[in-house]
Amino acid sequence: MIIIFIDLLYIVGSNQKFGILFGSSNNRLNKITKNIKMGEQKVSLVNDQKQMQKFVKSLLNDVSALEYMIENDWFESDVVRIGAEQEMVMVDKDTFKPALVAMEALDKMTHYPWVETELAKFNLETNLDPRVFEGDCFSALEEENSGKLNKIQDVLDGMNTSIVLTGILPTLRKYHLEMENLTPKKRYFALMEALDKQLIGQSYELRIVGIDELLVKHSSPLLEASNTSFQVHLQVAPKDFVKMYNIAQALAGPMMAIAANSPIVFGKRLWHETRIALFQQSLDTRTTHDHMRERSPRVSFGRDWLHDSILEIYKEDIARFRVLLSSDVEEDSQAMIKNGQVPKLRSLQVHNSTVYRWNRPCYGISENGKPHLRIENRILPSGPTVLDEVANSCFWLGCMIGMADEVGDIRKMMSFVDARDNFGKAAKFGVDSKFTWFNDEKISAVDLIQRLIPIARKGLESRNVNKADIDKYLNVIQQRAEKHMTGARWMLRAFTKLHENSNTDEALSVLTATMINNQQSNKPVHEWEMPSIDDLKLYKPSHLKVSEFMLTDLYTVQKDDIVDLVAELMDWNTIRYTPVEDTKGKLVGLVTARLLLRNYIKNRQNPKKTTLVSEIMIQNPITVTQETNILDAMKLMKENKIGCLPVVNGEELVGLISETEFLRITARLIERMK
Repeated sequence: MIIIFIDLLYIVGSNQKFGILFGSSNNRLNKITKNIKMGEQKVSLVNDQKQMQKFVKSLLNDVSALEYMIENDWFESDVVRIGAEQEMVMVDKDTFKPALVAMEALDKMTHYPWVETELAKFNLETNLDPRVFEGDCFSALEEENSGKLNKIQDVLDGMNTSIVLTGILPTLRKYHLEMENLTPKKRYFALMEALDKQLIGQSYELRIVGIDELLVKHSSPLLEASNTSFQVHLQVAPKDFVKMYNIAQALAGPMMAIAANSPIVFGKRLWHETRIALFQQSLDTRTTHDHMRERSPRVSFGRDWLHDSILEIYKEDIARFRVLLSSDVEEDSQAMIKNGQVPKLRSLQVHNSTVYRWNRPCYGISENGKPHLRIENRILPSGPTVLDEVANSCFWLGCMIGMADEVGDIRKMMSFVDARDNFGKAAKFGVDSKFTWFNDEKISAVDLIQRLIPIARKGLESRNVNKADIDKYLNVIQQRAEKHMTGARWMLRAFTKLHENSNTDEALSVLTATMINNQQSNKPVHEWEMPSIDDLKLYKPSHLKVSEFMLTDLYTVQKDDIVDLVAELMDWNTIRYTPVEDTKGKLVGLVTARLLLRNYIKNRQNPKKTTLVSEIMIQNPITVTQETNILDAMKLMKENKIGCLPVVNGEELVGLISETEFLRITARLIERMK
């Protein structure tokens, strides 16, 4: 029996489409995909009160219709299927920076209906065929995913572009996330505008602290496009939904810990799974107040266990979050129910698409006409390899079934607060986390994973999954835990090692190049070796911008400081240039080692004379912006016979680039020519 699952209208990030298609008929798939792509453009902003009122009325009708279908047992419950979606990043083969080629690539892949756009021009997504949860479902999933990625890569080879599977691309920079890189489709522009209208402050802010610290403002919610994931779906019978959804929430922490693969953002080492913080903050329209009123973020883990039905989630999201988008309402769900017809609940789907839970409820209609429910796991990141992704999926799905058989009502075993806390810890510390588990037990992530593996095995066996598949994929999880090595830990270690002997951009480029090579071999991450600078063969810094090389950890002074302080500061830190800024970070001058020497010679007969920075500094120094090409910056320094260039954004000092950075680049290139 062929089943087609029509999913929720996912607009942002990992799900920009009307649905995942569960089925195996290619003709059926092509037909439905075409209809879906035309329908996507019907999503729009809410522009007037009448439109808002009409949509909200339809939304409430959908909730009532869903409630009726649940109470009267309309749902399919005699089959269990799994499905998945693969998100990916595309990078230029020369620079390993994002390749903004999504639309051009899709034009060359019109014969591949399973590949779709994502929010940014450097992303793509594939829909993987759903399959019954039994037999060789996981090896078939791996084979299909690898095959589809290979077909995409064959097309991208002609565009000098490579696929990267990673939660967040290490070489991604803030300027890649400006609005001009938004995929040019109406629904994406509608969503960006809708979120901007909800923004209470002046900008979106990222505040994430890990090994390093990231504090930055951004002009648009396109920051969310940084995230790529491998989303897994499990079909669940309505009578089991509450129990299974709560189990998914409890498993979120340990699953995150063993699968983490997103530790680096903008060259900063942050959380093991920084996707969690980045996604929430990139879509957070709230701001601080001088009162204690609570406002819920649109991206969240949830506030409590589920107690009665899936309706609790939908009702809470409608109550807490205003409608952002609407669509042409073409069905009367209440009338359809009265006529014995199954509605698509389109209005409910549209609203649900603008509220983001890490374990997401899904409603759909099967090809046999019956509605069904699913849980979508949005926790798992993309990569490090297809094998790792399928192992993560196998482990999660096995644990879901195994825990349901072994534990039953998980609310009696642990508190929701602990489940949410475990999730937060896992996002920050990954496999190094320590959790609060059943009966308030304190347990390390590694020990808990080891305890869950036998439970997952029993769950998989109860679904009659092939023993060879069970052994293969659970062994990947076992080895990852024993070696204490996830994608996040490998990336953090590799980057730290590389950065000791190179600049940030080169270290990130080597890291990304090595990831691509390892992914192509499909060797699981726990077997990856640490990279070296010599691994990079195609590094071409002439294509890059000042922002890739500039120093941002600066020592600065103000014009009223005494020169003695500047001299000591430069001596202590072995630097030759010190920018001068005012109290608001505006660049007002530059002090060089040559100026200090000249001042010393001038005043050596009067050593007690106090000289201020303002008396010797270069006023109005030559500057560049972050967008300046690196060759243009070198030319500017040569023509003006200067050794450094302050980097500014308007009048604000944001960095410094000097001949030292250029010497490092030149030395590295010369070494490679030997």
